[in-house]
Amino acid sequence: MLKVAIEPPRTSDILELLRLGDEYGLSLYPAESYYGLDIDDLEKPGVSVFVARDGTTAAGIVALVDRGDTTAEIKRMFVSEAARGLGVAGLLIAALEQYARSTGLTVIQLETGPKQPAAISLYEKHGYQHIAQFGQYIGDASSVCMQKAL
Repeated sequence: MLKVAIEPPRTSDILELLRLGDEYGLSLYPAESYYGLDIDDLEKPGVSVFVARDGTTAAGIVALVDRGDTTAEIKRMFVSEAARGLGVAGLLIAALEQYARSTGLTVIQLETGPKQPAAISLYEKHGYQHIAQFGQYIGDASSVCMQKAL
């Protein structure tokens, strides 16, 4: 049974998911187009790390970065290879959005890449719409930006 909770990111299994996520992202995009937050950024105030667990095993992670202006950004979505196809990403998004609403957030944005059609489809399925590139992603051909109003 999968359960999602906010957890501190500096545990061995979460660090391993972050490492695998970095490895995957950097296999698709050049380093200058890879925008994953590092562990220190994930521990900053306003950042919540959601972890999906199957028992004690971390199956997936996603971070929500609260910008302090009723908007937030999704970062570091990654599901282990063993857990793909089990609905982990959908559970993470649902938990993240429920938390976002409960804390007064009104808009969630994200950046993904054109070489990740499954991720784009997942976000579209959950009501995220394509938007113009924002922030650090402006002008990067490897960035696809999306958002959802809550």
